[in-house]
Amino acid sequence: MKRKATLLFVLFAACLGLSAQIYEPIKWTVEQKPTGTGTADIYLRATIDKGWHLYGLQLPEGGPRATSIIFTEVKNARLVGELRAVSELHYEYDANFDMELNWYNGKAEFIQSIAFERADEVFIAGHAEYMACNDETCLPPTEEPFYIGHQPAVPAETSRPTTQPGIAPLPLSPATVALPQGEADAPLQIAEPAGGLSSYWTPVVDELQALGENRSDDFSLGWIFLIGMLGGLLALVTPCVWPIIPMTVSFFLKRSQDKARGRRDAMLYGVAIILIYVSLGLIITAVFGASALNDLSTNAVFNLFLFALLVVFAVSFFGAFEITLPAKWTTKMDAKADATAGFISLLFMAFTLVLVSFSCTGPIIGFLLVEVSSTGSVLAPLVGMAGFAVALAIPFSLFAFFPTWLKSLPKSGGWLNRVKVVLAFIELAFALKFLSVADLAYGWRLLDREVFIVLWVVIFAMLGFYLLGKIRFAHDSETTHTGVGSALLAMVSLAFSLYLIPGLWGAPLKAASAFLPPLYTQDFNLNSEVVHADFTDFDEGMRHAEQTGRRVMIDFSGYGCVNCRKMEAKVWTDPRVKDALEKNYVLITLYVDDKTPLEQPFEVEENGRTRSIKTVGDKWSYLQRHKFGSNAQPFYVLLDSKGKPLNRSYAYDEDPQKFLNWLLLK
Repeated sequence: MKRKATLLFVLFAACLGLSAQIYEPIKWTVEQKPTGTGTADIYLRATIDKGWHLYGLQLPEGGPRATSIIFTEVKNARLVGELRAVSELHYEYDANFDMELNWYNGKAEFIQSIAFERADEVFIAGHAEYMACNDETCLPPTEEPFYIGHQPAVPAETSRPTTQPGIAPLPLSPATVALPQGEADAPLQIAEPAGGLSSYWTPVVDELQALGENRSDDFSLGWIFLIGMLGGLLALVTPCVWPIIPMTVSFFLKRSQDKARGRRDAMLYGVAIILIYVSLGLIITAVFGASALNDLSTNAVFNLFLFALLVVFAVSFFGAFEITLPAKWTTKMDAKADATAGFISLLFMAFTLVLVSFSCTGPIIGFLLVEVSSTGSVLAPLVGMAGFAVALAIPFSLFAFFPTWLKSLPKSGGWLNRVKVVLAFIELAFALKFLSVADLAYGWRLLDREVFIVLWVVIFAMLGFYLLGKIRFAHDSETTHTGVGSALLAMVSLAFSLYLIPGLWGAPLKAASAFLPPLYTQDFNLNSEVVHADFTDFDEGMRHAEQTGRRVMIDFSGYGCVNCRKMEAKVWTDPRVKDALEKNYVLITLYVDDKTPLEQPFEVEENGRTRSIKTVGDKWSYLQRHKFGSNAQPFYVLLDSKGKPLNRSYAYDEDPQKFLNWLLLK
């Protein structure tokens, strides 16, 4: 249930649109194990696909649907004690719900003890009610039936099941609706629910498939590589790396009378740099794994640590003190380089560069790894580090082939210190982003949106004045004029500072929204551009559309659907999208996790399985599966007034222009 925190995160988490299909990411098994004479434990195990998670048994009110284990029949036995969850829960604050949620990753195991007189006469039946989510989408609440033992030939008198903590009761005597075997896609014929189900429910799965899929592309690893290279290029112009370039290249060219060998050594030195940083990416991925790194990137304690680390580096870059690794490390690497030959010697030299430049490259590498890890891709840290290393290594090889270019390099001097100070301002700005994550997690409310914006206004204004020479630090050299580059960067920084100011009154600040705390943390907000549903009942909305001759947009949503809220906040509020929705469509929003009980529950036979339709959410979830062949949210479809699709389905994609084109049937 992860959220956006920085612009890089927005890029790396570029959304995967989901076509109409049924997902079953959680597989359940049940097993009974004897624990003594007349006692046993029932084990319910859930195997969770990678990237998905299953919510825990206890969630706060107003959050997504918690998992519950329901025993509908307990014959010739009794439940002993409470249901026990033995798997480890993952806890995380979710800003969209303003609460801490918990869920299981990989697997979940629940145990219920029972007692009985004769094991061969025990019959226990029930089902698990659960909700599965990943970083892209949520599935509606689902039931998975289970049973232990053999059903007695003569059923016992029906009684209400025992309810314990974590076990919910099942409504008795539901009306029954049955589909003919093998005809799960046929229109549902219903007798007892009032009014039955209308012709609007006729499946249109084939029509949707004929219109094609609306799938957005994954954020490519190529982009991650390029952003890694950007970090490497930034590291090149720091005082820790820049002065080393001409010295190292000159060393290779002078070490041997053979220029070809010198060039070869310089290239191998670049290869060694790449190997070191790529190995670092491999080690981090192997030790933590992509999912653990993703969790780490949103962990409150880790974000506090990263905030403190960036502040320390920023203060160091301002000139308060110098951060260096122990001198004996670099001395030892130098000695190893002198004592060895060939590529091993070059490898130790590259290690020396890594250690010497740590004070400048450390913050860049750390920030890069945290952000690319939040994609959840196992290759992201590796590719990001490869991009960083290639950018860092290229100059050593390039200048070895064109040594005369070394003369044109700007000499080390005051400009390098200015680069460090600029990086310090940027690190302070990003440090606030990490502090914001922890602030939301612990509910301190120290860094509400307006406080965050004020601090950024001050930081980027001071950066602009520094670039213009109006602010100086102890290690800055005195300048008599402002360079063209500094003036242009100052204009950008000051303009950005001014751009942020309207955000104090609730302006969306879409260019910076990925960095900022959510709007609900703002005390004073004048932004009221919100799109409201016309109907929350499918049949009522369709009847209105048929009477008025208007088109319909169906929004399958959920109270516990994080990405549904993101679409509503970032896409629907776009003036063009809002105008197209309100003028051209009847908007019907259907919450598949709505727990309101139906006046007349019923059952359906679906894909060889009997499902109980007990709540409003169950009904809309069944509608989505039955009519459209999908069970993921958010999920959007455009219909004519008769219930026929007008365009392909649409899923999670935060690009307003794409959504607008889809609305306009382009």
